[in-house]
Amino acid sequence: MTIVTLSHIQKKFVSDDGEAFIALNDVSLKSTDGEVIVILGPSGCGKSTLLRVIAGLIAPDSGSVLYDNVPLSDVPAMERGVGMVFQDGALMPHWISEKSVGFFLSLRKRENEIPERVRRIAEITGIGLEKLLERKPSQLSGGERQRVGIARALARDPRLFLFDEPFSSIDAALRTQARFELKRLLREFPVTSFYVTHDQSEARTMAHRVVVMRAGKIEQVGSYATLHDNPINLFVATFVGTPTINLFGGQVQNHRWVGKTFSGYPVRGDLDDDTKVVMALRPEHFTVTAEATTHPAAVAARITEIEAHFAERIQIAQVVTDYDQWTLVLPLEMRSAVGEVVYCAPNPDAMLYFDPKSGQRIG
Repeated sequence: MTIVTLSHIQKKFVSDDGEAFIALNDVSLKSTDGEVIVILGPSGCGKSTLLRVIAGLIAPDSGSVLYDNVPLSDVPAMERGVGMVFQDGALMPHWISEKSVGFFLSLRKRENEIPERVRRIAEITGIGLEKLLERKPSQLSGGERQRVGIARALARDPRLFLFDEPFSSIDAALRTQARFELKRLLREFPVTSFYVTHDQSEARTMAHRVVVMRAGKIEQVGSYATLHDNPINLFVATFVGTPTINLFGGQVQNHRWVGKTFSGYPVRGDLDDDTKVVMALRPEHFTVTAEATTHPAAVAARITEIEAHFAERIQIAQVVTDYDQWTLVLPLEMRSAVGEVVYCAPNPDAMLYFDPKSGQRIG
């Protein structure tokens, strides 16, 4: 396995109309041996560019990429041991899958290793992979092409795995199964991996660490739970988590946060009165009842939209008061409908505070 070190990577491109834009801006990151790092961010944030720099397909304008402390430029391409899986599988259209899977080993006169490795891959994933090997890509579904692409990458015994949104073209019903299959494979064949996605379910399932990117820069790195519960800024807070975190405008008065709907919660003691502060609270961090409650912090809010999620046994509701609108997670069994009033009490222990100008976390 390979330890990858990125140090101050800078990459600029020029668009067709001659305008320069920065794709990667001072990116530094280091993997550990056998770690799965998921790169998460909105479209155009630099995720795929970073993956290609790591692979050596694109050279950075400045900064360094090291494989096991050796500059990538000093490692011959055939010795890098990189296995890549793209969105569409990137299989040779006129080859049967078996030839695609075994091509790398056949170049090295190691064809005898292919059947055993494919047999083990098929055993771990629980799919009839051997049946797919007799078909060309045009005869395979999107999910089957990706499975063959992953088998091809594993068959070459890689030291480094790079995934570029491998399941984005697969039907939603199959993605969960495909993620679990891949996770089992990486447990059996532990390989340092970088995994680009915009799907937070994939990030939760696959990652040892998640890298959140925006506009070519790394915003925060950590476990998914850390990013969800302890975001360092408003971008990470609003980007990570489904449903999206709620934001409430307010200000400081006598060392307490005061908003229009919710008020009186302790905030950092060195903030001056009238300092503008955004309070953020995730939809699951409210106590909600359908009947009036004696809870001192509860407010009445009217449901404007509601959506049932039967598998998770929850409802996601949007509610409003005269001043604010926010999202709640309700039990599926709770009586609720558009137009009805519910009583909401926020959990002060889960409140997060941010500077609305800089976006940075306060306290």
